[in-house]
Amino acid sequence: MKVRKLAVGILATLLFGALSTSPLWAADQTMTGKVSDSMCGAKHQMAGNDASCTRTCVKGGSKYALVVGDKVYTLETADKTALDKLDEFAGASAKVTGEVKGDTITVKSVAAGS
Repeated sequence: MKVRKLAVGILATLLFGALSTSPLWAADQTMTGKVSDSMCGAKHQMAGNDASCTRTCVKGGSKYALVVGDKVYTLETADKTALDKLDEFAGASAKVTGEVKGDTITVKSVAAGS
């Protein structure tokens, strides 16, 4: 019985410690990069400029993406304002604010990059 209480106590301590050091929600981050699409990423394959390639690929079903250095983040949003801004900045620099999880950013806002 003492072993069981000790094990439960240790488990509760570990669980409480893990929960107290982990955020219960993820903070938004702002990243600046080049607006592209998830199919092409950093290297566009179509003739013409990067903006027209991005727009064509998105119309074909690809998602917008943000290229930050060597990393390509897929941008998730259904917000019409954000989608309009991404279209406006296709092939150009933009600041994207949102929740980052792995290689995906859930977009909250889009602004001109520097």
